[in-house]
Amino acid sequence: MTNKKKGNAFTNNPIVRAIGVQKVVVVLVLILLLIFFSVKSSSFWTYASLLSIMDYTYYLAFLGIGVTFCLITGGVDLSIGTGMFCYALAGGYLITKMDMPVIVGILVTVGMGVLVGLVNGLIVSKGGHAPFLATLCTMMIVRGLGAIITGGSSITWPIAGTPEGWTRNLFKFTLPSGTKIPLGFLWVLIAAVVMSIILNKTRPGRYIIAIGSNKEATRLSGINVAKYQTLAYLICGFFTGLAALAYSSAFQSMTPGGGGGVELNAIGGAIIGGTSMSGGSGTIAGTILGVFIMSILQTGLPKVGLQANYQQIIIGVVLLVAVYVDVLKNKKLS
Repeated sequence: MTNKKKGNAFTNNPIVRAIGVQKVVVVLVLILLLIFFSVKSSSFWTYASLLSIMDYTYYLAFLGIGVTFCLITGGVDLSIGTGMFCYALAGGYLITKMDMPVIVGILVTVGMGVLVGLVNGLIVSKGGHAPFLATLCTMMIVRGLGAIITGGSSITWPIAGTPEGWTRNLFKFTLPSGTKIPLGFLWVLIAAVVMSIILNKTRPGRYIIAIGSNKEATRLSGINVAKYQTLAYLICGFFTGLAALAYSSAFQSMTPGGGGGVELNAIGGAIIGGTSMSGGSGTIAGTILGVFIMSILQTGLPKVGLQANYQQIIIGVVLLVAVYVDVLKNKKLS
């Protein structure tokens, strides 16, 4: 009995129980990664490196927040990576090639995300298609659509310092001295707080969780499952549009056909943060923590001299471990 109590000392700690065991573990891993890269690379713990981490975090965080809602329903959205590129390409094309106002490009970028999210939701909820296959199809469609819209050419949103480049200041504000302020972190924080409230404190959020826990029981209780399942994909599409804005503001150019694999980093961040692949559980706070781990790996691994292929292997192993932990957790609960 004594050994059992000792073994459970960590999990029974009031602070750990209040925060959540998995979140505490993720925070510890986050701290260890920061220490590791700081020791291995003298250039890691610099302001420029931190800005680079934040650039990755902005769009991955928005993608992660959105896809968390899909995952909680027991589904997934594989179109968010190529979709992010497609919407950013379309909005940028209108601004730079068609001389449209920047606000029009922004509305089109976010609007396309919402539209594709709605289509995904209807295909899954009304059409009865498996989320994996349905969103795999839309992933291929938006990848080709981005190339068609731009004629196969790369697109760069207006650069900072120009009258049309004010969107870049929304995420990385430049002071007169030249110092860059990671303002995008504020928008990510606001989005995370708002969506956490929606997920945990509102009726739609509770229904979305209920669908992932037991869809049939939720339907029998009189809840319109198709409506709230579609809503989850609509939210995901909206945040994919925001991610497209964040990406176009942080990076110089986008190439048609890009974005493949980005969805795995966002989904991986959500799973690392405790969102279950089988649905029914997940938190926005956990997703943000998981996304930070993915961002730190993407920034830190090149600084310790690892080539791109090795980076992919390590990130893949991290995701594999996260999925395995999720499987073990679900077995324990069952």
